[in-house]
Amino acid sequence: MTRVAYLGPPGTFGELAALQYDSSADLMPFPSHAAVAAAVESGMADVGIVAIENLINGSVQETLDILIHETDLKIQAELVVPVRHNLVAKPGTRPADVRVIYSHPQALGQCRKFLERCFPRAQAEAALSTTEAVELALKREGDAAAIATERAAELLGAEVLARDIQDSENNVTRFLVLGRGTPPPTGRDRTSIAFTFAEDRPGALASVMNAFAEANINCNKIESRPTKATFGDYVFLIDFEGHQDDPAVKAVLDRIRPLCAELKVFGSYPRAI
Repeated sequence: MTRVAYLGPPGTFGELAALQYDSSADLMPFPSHAAVAAAVESGMADVGIVAIENLINGSVQETLDILIHETDLKIQAELVVPVRHNLVAKPGTRPADVRVIYSHPQALGQCRKFLERCFPRAQAEAALSTTEAVELALKREGDAAAIATERAAELLGAEVLARDIQDSENNVTRFLVLGRGTPPPTGRDRTSIAFTFAEDRPGALASVMNAFAEANINCNKIESRPTKATFGDYVFLIDFEGHQDDPAVKAVLDRIRPLCAELKVFGSYPRAI
């Protein structure tokens, strides 16, 4: 049985991603993305699932920093999980009695319009996870609710007061599966890399991007993160179509490597979308 580490506790979107990856796996919740990676590195888990990007909130900085600075694990796959938020509470709670609404800060932000319209006088309170939010709401005497997954409500015995309360119907979170080795090419792959330059000079980034353009390789995403070494120095990250074993991709990586001070390939893996 595959041992899958994820950001817990049970009932979070991390668990939903783990179930999507392998519903028959031994699921192992951990308190942070760093702990998920450490579990795989130590052999405690076979693979780990970490959030990398949300449609509304953008990239998950903790995960980017882990990939850049803290691990040599490779991306095995990506998963896209629809974000469906629900208002849940202790059974018997009336919406008119709700004075406090708990959830993870991102979930509160993703349901802002619903909260402003339906609960303008309720106090929003941050929780460490959507599952913890349900636990906090259940401890109160019928005057609290939580924004959480339907699974969290089922696991903890909460009642769903309102469904699909997120501001965007298209909201999704993209997750990465981290493990060892590189999956073979499928013909529908994505490769993720990070690189730095020895000095800040005009045209440095353009020289890398031009190499991809001239090879007709589509770059899906580019962003930067501080190197954490020198102020004003950045790590650049690119997701692009293709597998590192494809001849065209291999040629581009060979071409840009001398242009970079460091080049790290996070992995080549089947695309989810």
